Amino acid sequence: MRGAAGTPIPTKSTWLSIERRPGMIALFIVFFLLLLVGVPIFIALGGASLTFTHFFTTIPDFVTLHRMAGGVDSFPLIAVPFFILAGNLMNTAGITNRIYDFATAGVGWLRGGLGHVNVVGSVIFAGMSGTAVADAGGLGTIEIKAMRDHGYDDEFAVGITAASSTIGPIIPPSLPMVIFGVMANVSIGQLFAAGFIPGLLMAAAMMAYVAWYAHRHGIGRDQVFRWGVLGRTFLRAIPALLTPAIIIGGMSAGVFTPTEAAIAACAWALFLGLLLYKTLSWKQFYRISLETIETTASVLIIVGAASLFGWVLTTTRITETVSAALLSITTDPLLLLLIINVILLVIGCFMETIAAISILVPVLMPAVTKVGIDPVQFGVIMVLNLMIGLLTPPVGMVLFVLSRVARLSFDRTVMAVLPFLVPLLAVLVLISAIPTLTLFLPTLWYR
Repeated sequence: MRGAAGTPIPTKSTWLSIERRPGMIALFIVFFLLLLVGVPIFIALGGASLTFTHFFTTIPDFVTLHRMAGGVDSFPLIAVPFFILAGNLMNTAGITNRIYDFATAGVGWLRGGLGHVNVVGSVIFAGMSGTAVADAGGLGTIEIKAMRDHGYDDEFAVGITAASSTIGPIIPPSLPMVIFGVMANVSIGQLFAAGFIPGLLMAAAMMAYVAWYAHRHGIGRDQVFRWGVLGRTFLRAIPALLTPAIIIGGMSAGVFTPTEAAIAACAWALFLGLLLYKTLSWKQFYRISLETIETTASVLIIVGAASLFGWVLTTTRITETVSAALLSITTDPLLLLLIINVILLVIGCFMETIAAISILVPVLMPAVTKVGIDPVQFGVIMVLNLMIGLLTPPVGMVLFVLSRVARLSFDRTVMAVLPFLVPLLAVLVLISAIPTLTLFLPTLWYR
């Protein structure tokens, strides 16, 4: 084959034969050096990839740019800006306040009441936003203030808020699962369905921890249960509570795809904020739109750079090497998942969620599929691992958000979150060992 100028276009086999080993060493050296000096992750990924392709192969530079553009040229990724916009609208339009009031009326009468409210509120909000940071920054502000006003320790308030925010990307809709579905070529609808039971297990595990903590520290009830209050708060929250029903019900009934569900969520949030509640102004909508554009741009440029990096790893057969190395250790699915869980937990401490998914899916999926692990189960396992990473230093984004929201030092925030990793890790073990927990609903609805 020849290019427009008559020069030969190298084949894949030619690229692989050109300075492969020195090039791969340079790829990883440049990548880790750029991370160490603190540059944004997309620059580290793109810079390392371009260093490899420009200096160690004959791949034309336009090919690398094409690969980056191709990485974001996907219909399911259209859901990304709409889910981000829906979460921002919910927070700004005061919908989170109605959710919190309803959760308080429902479970605030339990011992350690506001801790339970924190978890239940996150479960409800998870059906609207799809991101942990939106949960922590939106509901978290309300929850931490209320718990402080009722005399709860700052550490406990911050810890349960951080841990419960990780439910957001597990219960659908889920931004990380959209990215995983695109990278792994897995049904996003099945991934969404697979997150229900693990998300509820996370909530149950955290509420069990709250109950134990309240018993040990003598924390009582925050209010008396009243049917009238529950009914009034439920009526006020009905329109907001319909959001998850619209998203999940519409997808389950085949009315719209996950991408179209994101658009429906935005339309409903706009209706609530502008017309029904009248708590959202056009000036606020303009500001929210700009914030959504900024966040979407940061997510998609990471996806594009990570796609290029993953393409380099694939074309140089590093993914095959990693897969062979893992399979040489074990071909037992449970033991392989244990090894991968440890790898993901470590990587989650140092790498942003979207970048980690984009890079690791092409590396790990060959080994996962060869031992018979269902890609849908693996998707939920990967997302939960990386959500735990949001609670671990040095890169845990939720830690930084809540440290700022609670005006608590970063060190105290980290120590406050550590006990809540126990229930999350317990759920991770459960969904790794029992595939039915993730595959029951996808099998029931889609297969």
